[in-house]
Amino acid sequence: MLLSAIDEKTGIATVTLNKPPVNSLNLEFLEEIKNQILQLQNEKARGMILTSGLQKVFSAGLDITEFYQPDLSRLAQFWTTLQDTWLALYLAPFPTTAVINGHSPAGGCLMAMSCDYRVMVGPKYTIGLNETKLGIVAPKWFQDTMVAVIGQRNAELSLILGKMYTTEEALKIGLVDESVADTNTAIEKGIQFLHNFQNISPWAFKMTKDISRQPTVQWLLENKKKDLDFTLNFMQSSNIQKGLGLYLQSLKK
Repeated sequence: MLLSAIDEKTGIATVTLNKPPVNSLNLEFLEEIKNQILQLQNEKARGMILTSGLQKVFSAGLDITEFYQPDLSRLAQFWTTLQDTWLALYLAPFPTTAVINGHSPAGGCLMAMSCDYRVMVGPKYTIGLNETKLGIVAPKWFQDTMVAVIGQRNAELSLILGKMYTTEEALKIGLVDESVADTNTAIEKGIQFLHNFQNISPWAFKMTKDISRQPTVQWLLENKKKDLDFTLNFMQSSNIQKGLGLYLQSLKK
């Protein structure tokens, strides 16, 4: 489900999400992504490109079947793994670039926003936290991540509307940093960004990043169980379960 290769000359790893049909993030896939990031830390990677091996989709986000009529013990494990995967990616000790070469809603958008730089293939793909359109709520740390990227007002409007942005719209508000025409060019741009760190101390990079991102991660670090309990209770709501069921039925059609 995950392809990874490190360029021996540059130390840059390319991690490719490859879980057909839409790179949905279930428990096992999140665990694999988290473990890969931790492995790259151990291998002293100098940077990472995160991209998709699928046509038209970067990641469709969290696997809705994890929430529908859930086994609560698995749901708890899933949500805890999601928390830990986000922390591993968001605080990675090496620079990261998301090459967004397909649609990137909800959890896919979170993954992209968690990288240090974003290059998106245009013009036909979209990106955003669209949870309200699914009848659910983006957790506080999803929201805080978006605020850190595009600012309070843009994030608030994006979140309450469940807005999905085109590539050019995303570029305009700073949700992505560059827009290009194809995946190969996007990867080249991503590598160019990572090359900026060749003469920067990895320690200085990591400390600067930690200080900058500390306000965003602090709430979750202090409230992981509170966040988990809220999710477990929220997802057992009959209204939420009804809405998820209708959404899954619509996907089958």
